[in-house]
Amino acid sequence: MTRLLSFTAAALLLATVASAQTPANPMTTSIAAGFRGLKGNLAKTAEKVPEDVYSFKPTPDVRSFGQLIGHIADSQFGLCATAAGEKPAQSGIEKTVTTKAGLVKALNDSIAYCDAVMEKMNDTSGMDVTKFFLGPSTKLGVLAFNTAHSYEHYGNLVTYMRLKGIVPPSSGGN
Repeated sequence: MTRLLSFTAAALLLATVASAQTPANPMTTSIAAGFRGLKGNLAKTAEKVPEDVYSFKPTPDVRSFGQLIGHIADSQFGLCATAAGEKPAQSGIEKTVTTKAGLVKALNDSIAYCDAVMEKMNDTSGMDVTKFFLGPSTKLGVLAFNTAHSYEHYGNLVTYMRLKGIVPPSSGGN
């Protein structure tokens, strides 16, 4: 009997500790954590790269460094607005904003907007289905796509930086 009581008490204690470690909205928390890991590298990259590199294109048929920053800002405004059921607060950045200061501001504004959308999201509302250009998706699915898309273009930015002898923030190049 003592063993059974000891085992039951240990199991209850373990269950209590395990449940205390699980966030209230584990899916939303996981998606937000992925974005959190990315956004610092994006912001640091935009700040770190000198203005003269913003016009750099490794080949004539690809976006310039600055156009990539603008594209990321545009897409983050668009995708996070889709998840929020809103119209994008800004658009056309890639085609209209050309200065480093303007692009850094737009990127940081898009990051802040996505943070605000994620802050309001929870696992229940995040499972609502919304129209998406790839077809119907959950709101959390759209936010996960935003992070994946931005990581894809962060990879482009890293290549551009390396070609210019710049160490990316994700490699310890603050």
